[in-house]
Amino acid sequence: MIRKDKELIVVGDRVLVHVEDGEERTTVGLYLPPTAIDNQAVQGGKIVATGPGLPMPSPDSNSDEPWRAPARETRFVPMQARTGDYALFFRKAAVEITFEGERYLVVPQAAILALVREE
Repeated sequence: MIRKDKELIVVGDRVLVHVEDGEERTTVGLYLPPTAIDNQAVQGGKIVATGPGLPMPSPDSNSDEPWRAPARETRFVPMQARTGDYALFFRKAAVEITFEGERYLVVPQAAILALVREE
């Protein structure tokens, strides 16, 4: 994500979420019970950037002589979440950051409970 000549790069299997304030009904129509909102156990927001995913090891990395392995391009396990999706996730797993005056949450893909994707 680029803002004011600065680039924010999301790494690994994490997503950058624009925070949605707690309400009973989300902007995409999901209903959150009051207990989830009060405890701040679950939160939702729109994904604005994703990392590349988890890096995959080279298939020949089990060799006895790893220095002989030819260099290969790093491959990643693809992310299920995409930019533009609405994510419902565990709040405890998120890390809050501020970038160029905007508040975001960095959330690991494993903490995402559900995705809403509009076609």
